[in-house]
Parts: sequence; C-alpha cells; structure tokens
Amino acid sequence: MTYRGRHRRRNKGRVLRATLSGAALALTAAATIISTSQAAGSDNPGPLTRLTSSSEINKLQLHENLVAESTLDTLQSGMGGNVGVGAVLKSANHPMRNKADCAGTEAAALPVEPAATRAYCWDSGDATTQKWLPQSVTTSGDADNDGRWGTDRVILAGWTHNDHKAGEPAADKGLARVAFIDANDPKNLRYRWVLLVAPLSGGKDFGAVRSHVGGMVWYQDKLIVTAKNGADHDNALFVFDMNRILQADVNSTEVGKVSGGWSARGYQYVMPAIGSYNLTGGACSASNDNARPCFASVSLDRTSTPDSLVANEWFSSGGTEPARLWRYYYSTASDRTGLLGSNASDIVNADEAYETKAVGLQGVLSHKPSGASEANWYTGYAPGSRDKHGTLWRQNESVAKAAQCGSGGTSYACWGQHTESLSYWQETGELWTLTEWAANKDNEWKPPVIPERVLYAVPLSAVDSSVQ
Repeated sequence: MTYRGRHRRRNKGRVLRATLSGAALALTAAATIISTSQAAGSDNPGPLTRLTSSSEINKLQLHENLVAESTLDTLQSGMGGNVGVGAVLKSANHPMRNKADCAGTEAAALPVEPAATRAYCWDSGDATTQKWLPQSVTTSGDADNDGRWGTDRVILAGWTHNDHKAGEPAADKGLARVAFIDANDPKNLRYRWVLLVAPLSGGKDFGAVRSHVGGMVWYQDKLIVTAKNGADHDNALFVFDMNRILQADVNSTEVGKVSGGWSARGYQYVMPAIGSYNLTGGACSASNDNARPCFASVSLDRTSTPDSLVANEWFSSGGTEPARLWRYYYSTASDRTGLLGSNASDIVNADEAYETKAVGLQGVLSHKPSGASEANWYTGYAPGSRDKHGTLWRQNESVAKAAQCGSGGTSYACWGQHTESLSYWQETGELWTLTEWAANKDNEWKPPVIPERVLYAVPLSAVDSSVQ
C-alpha cells in the first residue's frame, strides 16, 4: 500500500482522548536506560517457538491513548504552526563523516561479514560525547513505499541521554532526541536535532519526554518510539506526528513555555507526542519471560498483510532467559494513518508471537521473502566486552543461521560492534543499523579514544547470502 496522505492532516472522524495516560507518559520520572547487552557470539539459539496460549498473548496487549486534537492544535498554533520535515532538513547543521573519514575505532565497529556498503560517522561533538547514546534508527523507506518523504530521503536516529554518566544536570536526565538526517546526497549527509516533548495544560505548555529510545518506526505520517520510564518500569510506545514539528523561539536551558516564548533547552525544534500505547496489564519486567515484556526495540514489516510493527524484549546475555518477539498490525482505516489497529475499546492485540532461546537482543526485523511460507526474523545481539563483534541471526520456526567468519569460519561474531535497532529500507533493499559504545568499568572512555559509533547499511540480500 502506497501512503498518499503524508502531506495532509489526518481526518478528525475519530474522537481522540483528552490526555495521555499517566503511566504511559510520565514526564517527571527518571528514565531507565537499558544497558548495552552482553550476548554470546557463538551459541546457536535454534528455531523460534510460536506462542499460542491466550494467557501469553494477553501479556502483549496494549491500550491506545490519544491526545485531544484541540490540545495539539492549541500548542501548534501557539508556537507558530508546523514547520515540516523539509524545514528541519534545510537547517541541518551537523555534517556526517563518510566512511573514509571515520576514525580507526569507528571503522572497526563495522561488520566483518557481510561487509557494509554504506557507512557514516557522526559530527565530532556527537561522536565523542558521553552524555548521549545512539539507540535506534528508522528511515523514509519505512514511511512510504517509494522511500521518500515528499521528495526527500531521510534517516532518523534516536538518541537517549546517558543517565549513567555521573555529574549530569538533573534537567538533562532521560531526555530523548532524534537526528533528522538529510540523506538526499549519499556523499554528503547532514542532520539536525529535534527534541521529543509532550503537551501539557491543554496545549498551553509542553514538557520533556524522558525515555529510553531503543527502537523507532516511522510509518506513514507517524513516528512510534519505545518508551521506558520510572523505577516501576512503566513501559509504553510513544506516538509523534510528522505534521506537527514545532519551532522554539527562545534559547534557554528551560523546556516549555517561558517568558517571551517557547524554549527547548537549546534545541530549535520539538516534536510533541500525540499519543501513546501502554501495556494493559501494568508494569513490565525485564527479569523473566513470564512477566509482561519491556519493549527493547521495534521495526516495520511491509511484507505482512497488513503492514505491521514488530518488537522484542531484552535480557542480559549473562543469563539463559528466552526472549519474546511479537507483532501488531497497523490500522487500515483512512482516518488512522500510522496508528496501530485497535478495537472499539482502544485495545490493540498482538497478532503473532514467538520465543527465542537467544539472549541479549538489541534489535529485531521481520521480513517474508517473495514466495516463502513464513517470515524470517533477523535478531541482533551485542557482545559484553569492548571491541567485540556481535551476531545477526536469521531465525524462523525451522532453523537459525548466521554468517560465519574468522579462521576457518569458526565464529558467528561477524556483525557490528554493539549494534542497536534494525530498519529495512524496502526501496533500496538495505538493512540499516547503528552502533552505540561499550563503556569501561567507570562508564566512560578517555580521550583521545573515539568510541565505536557508526551508522551503516548492508543489503539484506547480502545478509541472506552470508548465512547460506
């Protein structure tokens, strides 16, 4: 299905909820950051096991909470109206470095097998900061079949403030921001930061969204991101609207309405949340797979019918707890572009779920090859120690395979170092991901070391060929 409504505001035929649920959008709670996992690079997890019991599937059930359209309109009008993705791209002020200009430690983070065909490193300040961690990626290839938003090719990368970094101001804790990357010229990528916020006081104010952004999906005109808030592990998905990107007009350390206008802690642009999805059963747990799962990452599957959002949970590779993978279908209603399929009670049910014996999942992707009877699930794992490559498994209900490398092809640790979420650009056939960094015992690195942060793409066909 080609999405053709991206330049129009969605219809208002559906009554929207007045506020986001407190559990799903706690603006004042400190964010809980999922730490870099420590997945083994050699143990074959075997085939996926389908989950069929209603008690298990019900643990994945979501409730949809949408902000009142009047609240969103009030905020948008008060801030001067939507500026659009195009304006953000035109103001991009951070150049990305091409692979040839990446430092040795950055280039070393790239996969051994299969090789990356495109790779980029961040602007110098973002490449070395300990304050922020790159966590997720999605593209205009997710947004539309033609791979573009209007005429632009765009990559989005979600970064989370590093709560584990000692001495950081309390006002920064848990902040979430998105790099809007102008990818029209493959040799000259540039980006601009956009801060994620949420409307307050009926749209007369906004506050910072404080959340771990482990996964993102830009589908049609909506951006869905993972959200994990608070010590009680409230877990949700936040929803943002690409037709509601707003501009701050006061440069200060505050977030929200201030004397003389609007401030976003130094950022020029903000995206206010227009809704959320929270687990109906309450708080999630990352301690075992008998509880409600915490969202670790999400991605888009355009090969399902209808298109779907897939998700995974995360457990430390230090244990043996099997992890769950599951999917939600998107709505096909014309007045619900980019939203998940819900019933009259605003309930969203999982449409498929599996369990894998693999641990330490950092990203997941589902893709059904043409003519195949079942989808392949690509699951990425990160090693626990610095300078170690991870593994990208291709799993289904029959088998698990991964590329082999090293002397005599004895290792599965061939993927990138500490990779995060996965995204498939259907129009180009590329699988995109990005790497985070592995901290030492003091959760820091010392100059002049440049951490292993790189954004890269590998043809999905090359991944499949490497595991034959």
